[in-house]
Amino acid sequence: MNSGMTQIWRTTNSLSSNRVGDLIGLGLRVGRAASSSRKNGKINNTLVVVKMKDRSNNRKPLQKGRNLSIEAIQTVQALKRVKANSSGPLELEPALETSFRRLLKLDMLAVLRELIRQNQCYLALKVFEEIQKEHWYKPQISLYAELISLLGSNGLLEEVEIIFIKLKKEHYLEPDIKGFNALLENLANFNLTGLAVECFHLMKSTGCDLDKLSYKILINGLESNGEVSLSAILQLEAEKYFGQSLNFQGKED
Repeated sequence: MNSGMTQIWRTTNSLSSNRVGDLIGLGLRVGRAASSSRKNGKINNTLVVVKMKDRSNNRKPLQKGRNLSIEAIQTVQALKRVKANSSGPLELEPALETSFRRLLKLDMLAVLRELIRQNQCYLALKVFEEIQKEHWYKPQISLYAELISLLGSNGLLEEVEIIFIKLKKEHYLEPDIKGFNALLENLANFNLTGLAVECFHLMKSTGCDLDKLSYKILINGLESNGEVSLSAILQLEAEKYFGQSLNFQGKED
């Protein structure tokens, strides 16, 4: 039942008033389905209805993307502790061996995304390398987009290029238009138009169904960097596919 659980006790013997008081003290709602008689402080032949409050209604909703297990939280803390206590090159192997490599798949991915959220560039890269070694690993464009956003936001543009090279070497990339558009936009925002153009061609090679937003992101990025000729070529290509003149500087409908 949504309102809570209900238990019905039929007393074959008498149920003391003190016992009823104990139940109420525990936060239980006690009622009687039938009238009863009292004698010497006893309630005789009573049908007792006990309703237990559903405490799940008091739980706060989990924040999206932050549903970390205890093991995942402990792993994040262990990795950050190693970083905080290190005065030289980080030696993460013990923490990776005792904590991270014992996690389940979803926990590993949760650790990575939590490190990204906490702006832990180096730790996120090391954890990503560990995940790539797992037998279940399959490349996710959205995950690459998050990593590149993290690195680019911290000015680590060389690392961005390294990560993008890794992406191009991946096998069996899914034609994830949403993930690719996020990646494309990140590259354009960091003025990495060369990588953005490569990403655009990678989208085509994976069979990704390019949409108006894909073209608009790249065209606007090229124009903002003064690459008008290439931008004009892409705009003509877009008009050919979509059969109309598009306002690339405006917002997507």
